[in-house]
Amino acid sequence: MTHPEIESEQAYITRAHELLEDARVRATRLRSMVEVGRGGTRQALYERDVIEESVANRLAKLELGPSSLVFGRTDHLADDEADADGTAGGARTYYIGRVAVADEHQESVVVDWRARIAEPFFRASAREPLGLLRRRHFVTRGAKLLDVEDEIFALDEFFGEDDRPRFRAHGALYAAMAERRGTQMRDVVATIQADQDEIVRSPLPGVLVLQGGPGTGKTVVALHRAAYLLYTHRFPLAGQGVLVLGPNRLFLRYIERVLPSLGEVGAHLFVTADLFNDLFPDVRVRLADSTAAATTKGSEKMSQVLAAAVADRQRPLRGRLRVPFRASYLTLAPHQSREIVAAAQRRFRHHNAARRFVENSVFETLAAAQRLPAAGTG
Repeated sequence: MTHPEIESEQAYITRAHELLEDARVRATRLRSMVEVGRGGTRQALYERDVIEESVANRLAKLELGPSSLVFGRTDHLADDEADADGTAGGARTYYIGRVAVADEHQESVVVDWRARIAEPFFRASAREPLGLLRRRHFVTRGAKLLDVEDEIFALDEFFGEDDRPRFRAHGALYAAMAERRGTQMRDVVATIQADQDEIVRSPLPGVLVLQGGPGTGKTVVALHRAAYLLYTHRFPLAGQGVLVLGPNRLFLRYIERVLPSLGEVGAHLFVTADLFNDLFPDVRVRLADSTAAATTKGSEKMSQVLAAAVADRQRPLRGRLRVPFRASYLTLAPHQSREIVAAAQRRFRHHNAARRFVENSVFETLAAAQRLPAAGTG
């Protein structure tokens, strides 16, 4: 059965694609204008290069190819509080897509999937609806809307006093919800999305390891993670860059096509085996590990060897340490280093954390001996 709102939703999606095309045309014109001006001072040339790179990146993000722009919509419950202008807060609707699109008045038409306001689309569940009245999924092919499917969270808004839906059901998921007001089906769909989104939006610091069997979606989640980090932490990462390592060129070509469709083009792609040669083309590697050595280095036993090697280096000094300072020397005695190492081993489980503690303690000990300000670490 055709969804009653499919025509109006098709009109909205068509308009969003038209606005996206308008933005792409404007960016193309701007690039042509930049390419015309090739003369000028060094400052002017530098500024032109910066603008040209920015426009090129913008064009790459706007070029979705066969991918669909809009894939979902969220309807939020009406706010109880008044809006800033004093009027009553109303229900809010957001269309979620691959990139952000605005109209001629800079009003949002499509919200970038990585924006904070888009989180409920991925994370809402029956147990934690996150203020959603409804989550709507679009089945599209390019700009053509094929089907619409809803997940209802505030059921009282959609069911009348006779416990019948106020509008007719459609699709397998929605039909199941209209027939039975249980939450098992809805929980399954929402939980899968919520778990993936939790990984994608994890905090930036630290190491994130994603494990799973073949075909479980590790690559897809990792790509969304990279695109999310480049969007959310653009300023620190724009200068540092994002490195994507793959097992072969075929895999990287797939990554190269997918990342722009997620709204990002700023990643550097390398095959793991060729990373050294790609980074240092003038250096040639003449020796390689034997098969036995490579197998051992990649085994679990190697991690135990490395852990033992690290632990072996967590030891105090055997003799005095003399550090040149101005016209004399600063001295750290063995008994002082034993106290520092023992304190680090008591307080920390991980080597890197203990290492920072040891460095600070050594400086403080040397500074105290010569009455140096501890702020000298900076």
